[in-house]
Amino acid sequence: MLKTSKPFILLFISLLFLHLPNIYGNVLFDKDEVVLSGHVKDAASGELLIGATIYFEELKTGTISNLYGFYSYSVTPGSYQVKVVYLGYQTIEKTVDISANTTLNFELSEETESINEVVVTSEKIDAHVRDAQMSVQKLQSKDIKAIPALMGEVDVIKVLQLMPGVQATSEGSSGFSVRGGNPDQNLILLDEATVYNAGHMLGFFSVFNNDAVKDVKLYKGDIPAEYGGRLASLVDVRMKDGNKKKFSGTGGIGLISSRLTLEGPIIEDRTSFIVSGRRTYADLFLPLSSDESIRDNKLYFYDINAKLNHEINNNNRVYLSMYMGRDVFKEEFSKMDFGNKTYTARWNHVYNPKLFSNLTFVHSNYDYSLGTNEESSGFKWVSKLQDYSLKLDYNYYLNPNITLDFGVQSIFHKIKPGTANGTGEDPVYDKVEVPDAHALEHAAYVGNTHKLGSRMTLKYGLRFTAFQNIGPGTFYEFDEDYEPVEEKKYESGDIFNTYAGIEPRVAMAYMLNESSSVKGSYSRTRQYMHLASNSTSGTPLDVWFLSSPNIKPQISDQFSVGYFKNMFGNSIETSVELFYKDMQNTIDFKDHPQLLLNDKLEGELRVGKSWAYGAEFLVKLKREDYSGWVSYTYSKSYRKIPGIVNGEAYLSPYNHDHDIAIVLNRKLGKRGQLSMNWVYTSGAPFTKPVGRMHVGGDVIPIYSSRNEAKMPDYHRMDVSYTLKGKNKKMRRWEGEWNFSVYNIYGRKNAWSIYYDQGDENSNIITPKKTYLFQFIPSVTYNFKF
Repeated sequence: MLKTSKPFILLFISLLFLHLPNIYGNVLFDKDEVVLSGHVKDAASGELLIGATIYFEELKTGTISNLYGFYSYSVTPGSYQVKVVYLGYQTIEKTVDISANTTLNFELSEETESINEVVVTSEKIDAHVRDAQMSVQKLQSKDIKAIPALMGEVDVIKVLQLMPGVQATSEGSSGFSVRGGNPDQNLILLDEATVYNAGHMLGFFSVFNNDAVKDVKLYKGDIPAEYGGRLASLVDVRMKDGNKKKFSGTGGIGLISSRLTLEGPIIEDRTSFIVSGRRTYADLFLPLSSDESIRDNKLYFYDINAKLNHEINNNNRVYLSMYMGRDVFKEEFSKMDFGNKTYTARWNHVYNPKLFSNLTFVHSNYDYSLGTNEESSGFKWVSKLQDYSLKLDYNYYLNPNITLDFGVQSIFHKIKPGTANGTGEDPVYDKVEVPDAHALEHAAYVGNTHKLGSRMTLKYGLRFTAFQNIGPGTFYEFDEDYEPVEEKKYESGDIFNTYAGIEPRVAMAYMLNESSSVKGSYSRTRQYMHLASNSTSGTPLDVWFLSSPNIKPQISDQFSVGYFKNMFGNSIETSVELFYKDMQNTIDFKDHPQLLLNDKLEGELRVGKSWAYGAEFLVKLKREDYSGWVSYTYSKSYRKIPGIVNGEAYLSPYNHDHDIAIVLNRKLGKRGQLSMNWVYTSGAPFTKPVGRMHVGGDVIPIYSSRNEAKMPDYHRMDVSYTLKGKNKKMRRWEGEWNFSVYNIYGRKNAWSIYYDQGDENSNIITPKKTYLFQFIPSVTYNFKF
């Protein structure tokens, strides 16, 4: 066995990578070229803008700013008309003389009604059809804000659920399925830190406070080589950096929660901060209840986002960001709390105009506890999951046609599945402890965006991953009946199992003409962490577990092809995408599994294969007076696992044949905006009781085949109206009222189905449904200063 005391191997590799550009920097330049580089910023706040287009009129081509607002482009010396475009901002057009390597930062101003006449929009670069990346959805904070929200809480995840190929796992839930995948197959990052539970209030709200969010990207299939570890999707959420120009604030007061965000410069134009907080307060009114049994109850959540960034000089920036959120529930007999914490430290460094790097250290923590309030004989159950990650990424702008991305990463996983013990003076529960699990996950990747002439762009790369189970830990061997036959214990630092493999990624875009293209992609991904859950609604008590000698990593091969077309001056985007996913080592559970506090959980699992396929249609409008989209998804998702349904194929619990979303935002005059969305989703499969039998004195239910039944179809409409305050010159305070109704026509959508079997002598089984929301009106006052 291999032995290691600490996961420092990748640190050495990272430091080596860090110094290589200094050693070989002199070979990075073509002597016949010069480089224009710099950052793109918001003129009012100094916020770095992600994905801004820098376009050279004479060359009819250009580049975009990266995740940290940095851009670089090589040209022959000369004078160029440079245009900088970013959605929602005024376009800058400037003549630039470039005779040597030049650093030029651009500051863009937001569009306002008073200057709409001079905003240049006719020649925007259309990444929708030109970019080789496909199956990607991009959102900005103001887009998210416009969508009607449950109880007035604007929600990143709820907006993503309106995109093609994405379905909510249940009514009101923050859990979501992408192209038939499981919720745990979605990698959710907040400033590069993994968020393991993205929900508040059992998933009815997400952990993302929109006031603190700058940019959101959803990758549904063609995940960049930089990322891995999940099969279905990547949700990359980036926090705002903080206003470098002036002190400002935003917030809102709603019926169930309030929020406040403050940001401003510490050193003007160099150092800034942002702090954002949110809390529900329904529990503050419980002591006023006439029912004594609920006066001492607690039910609330809170979250805090904070970020500090400092520009050392034009070539070096450092960022520190943090998220902390918690849910608390307590009533007379029981209590529960759970929460996330993430910490991110980053250093951006520009070695030279062509080479950009980002070094990141991340710590993620997710924990939960469940217990009773009995003073003499209660119990308490706690669980925790922690990650420590080191990551080094490079962007190398070789020439106008080739951009290389490469880097390395290592993660140390530590899982405490659960410890439960009796509490109080006379505990009646013995201590139960599931052994801790530890693992190292390493990755190295290289990717290339390659333009081949004016019509074709290729994006390809390789990602190598390795996973190692590491002690201390306990491992069980099972026989063919999944009964444990041997227990093995490993000491701290012992590596007792390793998986490794190559993950190729490739995508292409071919321009048919100036407004349409065809695209295709293939990607392989591996997943080493898995979620044990027997509920599609998701709960904070779901159990994460690692791959091991018994559980191989899940592997997905996904193929996509699509047609993309823009019309009417790029104001309407349309696309059609077809996809097929073939997945190995798919995990499901035997009938009636024991998932909680089970140190032999692997014996409850069954492993096989799965596949999914479908078509996604999207029409997106981007007009001055109205915007929105219409999406339709047809998809099927199957599993075939020995030991389940006699080894025959059956539907995944996240199969939805049809999914429709209509979103429309319409300006009404200078101050009003009307927004609506309508969603329809085919009912999800589930397993239902079809009878019962009497054995001795017991009544035993008889169930249908796995996922043979179908939930009722789901649909609802939400509407909101926003009234902005009067726009007065020199007025620092701006306010607006938002009135919304969730499920305006009051459909009683089924959240769960249960079966009433009547008395013991009855053979009649009556299905009944539980629904959560009929219609919910809400009022929120939003402000900024």
